[in-house]
Amino acid sequence: MLLKFFLTCNKIGAFTLGGGYAMIPIMEKEFVDNNKWMDKQEFMDIMVVAQTTPGIFAIDMASHIGYKLRGVWGGIVGAVGIALPSIIAILIIAMFFHNFKDNPWVEKFFRGVRPAVVALIAAPVFKMAKTAKIGWNTVWIPVVACLLIAICNVSPIYIIIVAGVAGWLYGRWKDRKTGELKD
Repeated sequence: MLLKFFLTCNKIGAFTLGGGYAMIPIMEKEFVDNNKWMDKQEFMDIMVVAQTTPGIFAIDMASHIGYKLRGVWGGIVGAVGIALPSIIAILIIAMFFHNFKDNPWVEKFFRGVRPAVVALIAAPVFKMAKTAKIGWNTVWIPVVACLLIAICNVSPIYIIIVAGVAGWLYGRWKDRKTGELKD
């Protein structure tokens, strides 16, 4: 099981361009759909925890999933498996990049990859919104959060704290309204 998990993480790390968020659809396909190691809700929960954990998102995801599957060793195997291809690629690029950095083909390649990376990041955002049940009546929340961060320079940490407290209060209010609050 650990070897299969390592090889799966390695494959994801080796064939995904664009960083951790671009890996989300591939991770979901491998961990949820292909291997059935968890369901979509567990995957979403781990993704939320990984987003709040300091460090590299893809490594956090792989280590949290590995920990869920096989404890500490699973977490270590997931982190190493997902990071190893990038480490090897960065070492190889670092050894030879100075020879190619001014090459027009390399510049064109990177210019062409940018829109694809944006699409790879946008796709899971819409999927997460659907899974999180963000509809027309709640879409204002992430829009306001983005505007506060981009225009008003509000720290994302404050947005996360306020959103967490507001969600907790809303849940308490909703439970009281339905009579399900158990203190």
